[in-house]
Amino acid sequence: MDTFWRVLLLQDYNTRLVVIGTVLLGIAAGSVGSLLLLRKRALVGDVISHATLPGVGVAFLLMVMMGGTGRWSIGLLLGAAIAGVLAAALVLLIKRTTMLRDDAAMAIVMSAAFGLGIALLGVIQDLPNGNQAGLESIIYGKTASMVQADAIGIGIAAIIVILISAALYKEFRLLCFDDHFAGSQGWPVTTLDLALLLLGTAVTVIGLQAVGLILVLAFLIIPAAAARYWTDRLVIMMVISSLLGAASAWFGVTISALVPRMPAGAVIVLSASAIFMLSLVLGSRRGLLVRLIRARGIRHRTNRQHILRAIWECEETSGKVCRGDLLKRRRWTQREVDRLLRKARSRGEIESAHGEEVVLTETGQEAAQVVVRNHRLWELFLIRHADIAPTHVDRDADEIEHVLGVELVQELEAALGPEGSLPSSPHVLGEASP
Repeated sequence: MDTFWRVLLLQDYNTRLVVIGTVLLGIAAGSVGSLLLLRKRALVGDVISHATLPGVGVAFLLMVMMGGTGRWSIGLLLGAAIAGVLAAALVLLIKRTTMLRDDAAMAIVMSAAFGLGIALLGVIQDLPNGNQAGLESIIYGKTASMVQADAIGIGIAAIIVILISAALYKEFRLLCFDDHFAGSQGWPVTTLDLALLLLGTAVTVIGLQAVGLILVLAFLIIPAAAARYWTDRLVIMMVISSLLGAASAWFGVTISALVPRMPAGAVIVLSASAIFMLSLVLGSRRGLLVRLIRARGIRHRTNRQHILRAIWECEETSGKVCRGDLLKRRRWTQREVDRLLRKARSRGEIESAHGEEVVLTETGQEAAQVVVRNHRLWELFLIRHADIAPTHVDRDADEIEHVLGVELVQELEAALGPEGSLPSSPHVLGEASP
C-alpha cells in the first residue's frame, strides 16, 4: 500500500517526471487527433509513424559517417521529423495529382516508407558499431527511462502544438467540415492541410520517446475517437479528447509503475483502448446504451401512433372499433394489440366501453388526429409531387409520419392547402399496412 500511495501521489521523482511528460503529450495528441479524425486523416498518423523509421535510419547513418556514434536523440528525432513531413507531403501530392483516393495514397506511402526503414535497419545491423540501443528507444519507446531533458522537450513541444491548434481553430474547423466552401471563399486549403499534417507530425515525433513509433498512432487517434461518442461540437470534442489522452497517459504510467515488467508505452495504449470501450458503451451522444434507449423510445412512440391511427381509421369506416378490427389494420398478433391497448389506456387515450369495443378519449382523439393528419399530408405530397400511386402511398408515408416536425407540417399545409381541416384518405381504408 505504501508503494501504491507513493505512485498515486507522484511522490517519486521519476514517476512524477514521466507522468508530467506523457500527460502533456496526451493533451497535445488529443487536440490534434480530433482534427485529423474529422478531416478523415486518421491514417496519416500511421503513415507518419511508419515514415519515421527510415528517417531515424538515415539520421543514424549520417551521424555515423560524420564520426559520431549515431545515438544522439535530437539527431534521430530530427531525421524522424523530416521523414514524417516528407511522407505527409507525398500523400497530399499523390492525392492531388492522381486519381487515387486518400486510402490508396496513404497505403502506398506507408508501405514504401516502412519497407525502406526495414532495409536501412538491415544495413545498420551489419555495421561494426551498429548497436541499435539508440534506435530501439525510438521504435519501442522509453517511457520508464525518461529523463528531465526528455520531459522538458516533450512539454515544450506539446504546449507549442496546443497553442497553434487553438490559434488556427477557426480555420481548421472549416477545413474539417467543408473544405470545398473554404476553397471557394479563398482560404488556402492546401496550406491548412499541410499545417494540420505538420502538427500531426510534431505529435508523432515527440510521441516516439513515450510510446514509440509502433504505438504512437493509437495514442493520437484513440482518445479522439472516444471523445466523438460524447459530443457533436468540435471545441468540446477537442477538450474531451485532450482530457482522455491525459487520463490514458496517467493511468498507463501509474499501472506500469505498480506492476513489474509492464512496459509503460503499451499500457498507455491499453488504457486509451479501455477508455474508448467505455465511451463506446456509455457515451452520452453516440454510445451504444444511449442509442438503445433512443431506439426503444422511437419504437414505443411509433407503436403508440400506429395504434391511435388504426383506431381513428376504424371509426371513420365503421363507426365503432373492436379488437378484431385492429388486427386487420396491421400485421399485429392478438398479444401485441392487447399490449398496445393496455399502454394506451394507461396514458388515458382510450377507454373500454362494452366488451371488445375500443373508444378513444378526448385526449386520445386529439393525439390520433395529429397522427392521421401528418400521415395524410405526407400521402398527398407523395401523390402530387413524387408521382407515387395511391395504392402504394400508405406504405411510404408510414415510414416518415413519425418524424414530421411542426415546421415541415406547416410547409406541407401551405403546399397542399387543406386549410386546417383533416384531409380525407387518398386510398381505400382497411388495407393492411406492413
